[in-house]
Order: sequence, then C-alpha cells, then structure tokens
Amino acid sequence: MAESTNIPSAELLEFPKKDKRRFLHAVYRVGDLQRSIKYILHTSLRDETSKARDVPKEKYANAFLGFGPEESNFAVELTYNYGVDKYDIGTGFGHFATATSDVYKLAEDIKAKGGTITREAGPVKDGTSVIAFAKDPDGYLFELIERVGTPEPLCQVMLRVGDLDWSIKFYEKHKQLQLPDGSEKESMQTMRVN
Repeated sequence: MAESTNIPSAELLEFPKKDKRRFLHAVYRVGDLQRSIKYILHTSLRDETSKARDVPKEKYANAFLGFGPEESNFAVELTYNYGVDKYDIGTGFGHFATATSDVYKLAEDIKAKGGTITREAGPVKDGTSVIAFAKDPDGYLFELIERVGTPEPLCQVMLRVGDLDWSIKFYEKHKQLQLPDGSEKESMQTMRVN
C-alpha cells in the first residue's frame, strides 16, 4: 500500500482552534431518505448516530449525518421532499470529501457492503495524495482522501466556480475565509473545471 505524504500543515490544523467560526452543514436533496441514511451508515462514511425529523405539514423529512454532533462537527443534511424521488445534481456541485487514514481499506469496505467506487484508490496523477471516489444511491460523489491526523473527517465540499479569483475574493471578504497559504491558490487554479 502506498504511504501518503499529504499531511496537513501545522498552520492548517491550528486554525480551527483559534477561530470559532465554522461551516455547520451542507444540504443535499435525496430521493429516498432511509436509503441514503442506510448507505452512509453501511459504507462507513460517518460514525455517529443521525439526527432525523419528519415535518409532514411542510412535506419534507431530513437527517443530519456527521462524525459527531453538529455543535462541534461539520455535517451533511439529507433532505427528502415528499413525492420527489430523483434530482438532477447540476453542474456546480462537485463532491463531499471525507478523510481517512487508509483509502484503500475504506474503498474495499464500501465495495464489500454493496457501495459503488467510481475511482479506485490510488495516488492522484502527478501527485502524492491518495484518493478514491464513491457514489451514493442518488449519484452524489464522496472523495475519500488519505490524511493522517485530520481534526475533521468530513473535510471538504467541492463547488465548481466560473471565476476562481472572484470567488476567492467573495469568500475572503464576505465570509472572512482565507487560504492557508499562497501555494494553495496556484494548485486550485490548475484543477479548475470549466
């Protein structure tokens, strides 16, 4: 098995300890709430019990899934709208990413439990990061990233943007987010999807 050298910098790991602002959750719509919860539970993409609720008056049900309570951990909110069994994912949403110490093992576990791996585990082209991709029953992608010592297993939500510089400026100005260092922007620009 390949050994990952993509270990987060000390600066990146210290940032959440100093700054109390954080993303709480990302929402995505699913065609069958119980099927999606079961998929996530059975493919080990999370390890805490979910918080679910049904709101018949508003004709929806939802569940929050994460690696701990939302008060201290990022979560995904699965929302089922009554009568809608399928959604178009769209072109702006990319994928969720979850960190693990062994991508090869997690990918094999997902396949063994009936899940779909769309990119087998292995290093990225011309890089050292070890990744794989899993697809959930609604067609959403989860990138599995090999990282040791990451403080938050559900670590990324990838969105495609039309203008990277403008988007970075928006998030820096309006959401007070920042790039961990200058080299990150150059690597993001090379991965831009138009």
